[in-house]
Amino acid sequence: MPNIKSAKKRVRVNDDARSLNAAFKSDMRTAVKRVETLVKSNDKDDAKQALTTAVKKIDKAVQRGALDKNNGNRKKSRLSKKVNAL
Repeated sequence: MPNIKSAKKRVRVNDDARSLNAAFKSDMRTAVKRVETLVKSNDKDDAKQALTTAVKKIDKAVQRGALDKNNGNRKKSRLSKKVNAL
């Protein structure tokens, strides 16, 4: 447990950031799973719409720093390939 005031603040700030990043990641994962389930059911139109929202969620997570830039690009690329293969 930190004793110094600035160290206490760092712990508090890190906890807040971690919870926000977890929320962004969870939201992103849900969107990605939705696209994958639509791809499995061969629903091309809905999959394309879900892909656009998933890409937005991935970009937001990358912008926020919850996800690395290359990781986000890789996720978008793999999802796009799946949707385009329909």
